Amino acid sequence: MQGFAIFDTAIGRCAIAWGEGGLVGVKLPERSDAAMRARMARQHPEARETAPPQEIEAVIADIRRLLDGHKQDLSRIDLDMNAVPDFEQQVYVETRSIPPGETLTYGDIATRLGDVGLSRAVGQALGRNPFAIVVPCHRVLAAGGKSGGFSAVGGVETKRRLLEIEGARDLHPTLPWDSIR
Repeated sequence: MQGFAIFDTAIGRCAIAWGEGGLVGVKLPERSDAAMRARMARQHPEARETAPPQEIEAVIADIRRLLDGHKQDLSRIDLDMNAVPDFEQQVYVETRSIPPGETLTYGDIATRLGDVGLSRAVGQALGRNPFAIVVPCHRVLAAGGKSGGFSAVGGVETKRRLLEIEGARDLHPTLPWDSIR
């Protein structure tokens, strides 16, 4: 059985969905709880809103700590990637290796996967990331340290805010990065 819960964080109300194999989704804030519930129903139709089990409560606590600005390692959280295509799984594994406060580029991830020519495909895979924060796609930038895209509500500003919370430095001096230098 799959379940989901909406929970408060320093950046707003996030959501988490789980099943027997681990997390199946983590969502950044939507414009309202109703929008979040609608998104969860679309993306996880089998999941029912319910109180999270103890192990998911622990994950929620870790996510809250990270979003409160504490160095928190989320890389050991179990993800159920059975519904995730193989290439995207590889991208997510590499992305999870980026520590809080640090960044890589889409090209760096593509190179780690064996072909810098996969940079655009890496960006597309991260745009479909069902495990926001746990697979820290906000830590992946475009070439030259430019922001690149970000599919969460708030777009690049949300990406910038997450990097700022984590204490990221040495980002591209143009675009919306100036406040996190």
